[in-house]
Amino acid sequence: MAAGGSRARADYDYLIKLLLIGDSGVGKSCLLLRFSDDSFTTSFITTIGIDFKIRTIELDGKRIKLQIWDTAGQERFRTITTAYYRGAMGILLVYDVTDESSFNNIRNWIRNIEQHASDNVNKILVGNKADMDESKRAVPTAKGQALADEYGIKFFETSAKTNMNVEDVFFTIARDIKQRLAETDSKPEAAKNAKPDVKLLAGNSQQKPASSSCCS
Repeated sequence: MAAGGSRARADYDYLIKLLLIGDSGVGKSCLLLRFSDDSFTTSFITTIGIDFKIRTIELDGKRIKLQIWDTAGQERFRTITTAYYRGAMGILLVYDVTDESSFNNIRNWIRNIEQHASDNVNKILVGNKADMDESKRAVPTAKGQALADEYGIKFFETSAKTNMNVEDVFFTIARDIKQRLAETDSKPEAAKNAKPDVKLLAGNSQQKPASSSCCS
């Protein structure tokens, strides 16, 4: 573990900021809740603006503190969330395998990343709600894999409900980012300096949410 004078430095080797993006209702908040708290609800609330959770994991002998930011998918909030692209070190692009439009919109989200995020940000494609009955599936697994291959990124299908591949997704992108940081800068300060303004977040996430069943 990195030596240092600050108390925070003793708690982790790397601090990594991740961003969840995708259309409203694809289950981003449910994925985050499953990963951070190992819980699931079918009556989740629509995220207003930005929210975040923290989980520290052990990865290849290092303590990795993941600060995971959950963005609002609604079009009217995109002007708020674009500011959070800049400090992101990894972005999870999430769509709903039962909703073809959410899959088609992934290209729009990637364009947002190209406009607002750093050039070397790690990306991963996530097809959520893979537990749903095959009769309800609108996006075949092969189609998701083909899109990921087109952009040169990794691909997982997940289920926040059953916990299918949820850990794998977050651990995979965290490992890729850690390796990139280790190659470009041996000091964990590179990750620490990307820490966003929590006070700014507090102002955005205090609004009252509306009822939704995004995770069912």
